[in-house]
Amino acid sequence: MADIILNVEVRARTGTGGARETRRSGKVPGVLYGGAKDPVAIAVKENEFRKALTTGKLLGHLVTLKYGEETQPVIAKAVDMDPVTDQPVHFDLYRVDEHQQIKISIPVHFKNQEASPGLKRGGTLNIVRHEIELNCPADHIPEELVFDLAGLDIGDAIRVSAFTLPAGISSAIPADLVIATIAGSSASASAAAGEENAGT
Repeated sequence: MADIILNVEVRARTGTGGARETRRSGKVPGVLYGGAKDPVAIAVKENEFRKALTTGKLLGHLVTLKYGEETQPVIAKAVDMDPVTDQPVHFDLYRVDEHQQIKISIPVHFKNQEASPGLKRGGTLNIVRHEIELNCPADHIPEELVFDLAGLDIGDAIRVSAFTLPAGISSAIPADLVIATIAGSSASASAAAGEENAGT
């Protein structure tokens, strides 16, 4: 099961007034969606919610929702933060079965920039998409997808198909979609043009 457990209570009042009242009482309002059941307005104590947020394993991960003696695996899909105070003001949870196949966006990161000839020559890593949407079991969601830039030169494109996905996980977007490119900087392009002109 999931590492994080959220103890929730059901909110009697919904709407803007109900959410404001929930926040005044030191809780974060949210809504539980999905499955064959109706949406339910819920709340979690703010300190408990913040603690779950700081682990980095709340959003996009399997979480255990606890209401009294009942538990339910859920996925936290969205958390709204106040732009001024950076306080959590609302969240959305989705009911899932623990082994259910779900569609979820996973962050993309890159390593070995120093081993890329293109980047060493002044090229730039141009990231087109920061996430890749995957089909995967709810209890086996990858933390991230990491691509090794070693050997890549200016003009090379990194497509979805270039990522190695764990067993049982597939891309939910086309394999030929470009995630990033190694682009030449204007300085390196000028240098290349200068070399060509010198040779003529």
